[in-house]
Amino acid sequence: MSRRIDIEITSLSGEVATWRAAGAKLPKGVVAASLVPGGPMVGSVYRADVEQFMEGFEVLSVAPPKTASPLDPRHEKLELIPREAKDPDVTVTYAPKGRGPRREGERGPRREGERGPRREGERGPRHEGERGPRHEGERGPRRDGERGPRHEGERSARRPGDRPARSARPEGGRPREGRPERRGPVSPPMTTTHRNALLATLSPEQLPVAEQLLRGGIPSVRAAIETQNKNASAQGRPTVDPATIERIAEDLLARTNLATWKDRAAGGIGAGKELRLRDLRAIVTSAKTVTLDDEARTQLKELQGTLHQRVEALRAQWSERLDRAIDAGDVAEALTLVGRPPDVSTRVSAEVAAKVIALTSEFLRADQEPEKWRAVVELAVDTSIRRNVKPSGIPDDEASRAVAVHNAGAIPELAKLLGMKVPPPPPPAKNMRRSVSRRAS
Repeated sequence: MSRRIDIEITSLSGEVATWRAAGAKLPKGVVAASLVPGGPMVGSVYRADVEQFMEGFEVLSVAPPKTASPLDPRHEKLELIPREAKDPDVTVTYAPKGRGPRREGERGPRREGERGPRREGERGPRHEGERGPRHEGERGPRRDGERGPRHEGERSARRPGDRPARSARPEGGRPREGRPERRGPVSPPMTTTHRNALLATLSPEQLPVAEQLLRGGIPSVRAAIETQNKNASAQGRPTVDPATIERIAEDLLARTNLATWKDRAAGGIGAGKELRLRDLRAIVTSAKTVTLDDEARTQLKELQGTLHQRVEALRAQWSERLDRAIDAGDVAEALTLVGRPPDVSTRVSAEVAAKVIALTSEFLRADQEPEKWRAVVELAVDTSIRRNVKPSGIPDDEASRAVAVHNAGAIPELAKLLGMKVPPPPPPAKNMRRSVSRRAS
């Protein structure tokens, strides 16, 4: 699809003239001198219809530049005559107090003898003589604890303890006044500084290829070539050679990957402590897939320092909580912390592991409550110290015995207590995730 731009003639060479976008360095290309009305002149600006392809721009037609129109030669300019404001700009109308007049269909007119509204401050039950005669279908006074159907239009009073309806969130998504806004970890903001700098240094034939690489890598380039050739064949235009475009893409792939990583790194550095730990670790890990320059190495060093500080802080908190759980004799908390370290590289020290093993083995005895016994066994199976745990007994119930038989392979001492042969350890869990190829193509 063509678009119109202003082009400036930069040089002439026989029947071909070179051009560039008016006021800019890019895009640029060549145009046949026969397309320019009146002949091209160096430095002149024309209006041109161009169409962009993978290999560059093609000029379809050239029109003369726009001429400046005279300023209102016939004095047909419309003048805005200001009007003097007699009334205030803002009018405020307050709603009347009370329920207001009755609406049509809400309730009918009062019947003869029906009680009127109770005066303000009046309390206590009405006397029998104050109520008029009861008509057919009208309900009588309600006794204590009695419930009956309400008439159409009757308003039910909110009982004490009922939860009021939650007010709607104000427009714009802002929280209500008086309540602090809750903020959690955020994703790294994606900047485009380095990618824009890369695109500014490319030639016209490299620019569309680099844009496709930034969108989806080599597969995006191949899909764009296929689409362009398909449209060109349908319109009777020549197609492009996919091998040539792919060679250009392979030459630009390393540069585009580096620019994308540097933008991610800049966003992670800007987010600071609000960045999720997994996102920070992902940025640092992905640096192994690109070829870094000096600026990227500086960014990587800063991100690695931030990651090390945050992981060390989590490890210190985890060790402190584990020591407190051991001192308090909380077996469940201690096993939970051992099974869930803050980092995959964190290991329990031999001294702490011996304390947790002794605490767990002492807890798993025959006179322990069956439910607590089974819960601790399930927690111990998910830890790295499970084969060193030595329970002293099994509660005398079917559920505990079934749990012991099921986990005898993970905790060999349970098999000895059951009088059965020690089964082999369970196989490691299969990782169903596919391995990600590092090849961009």
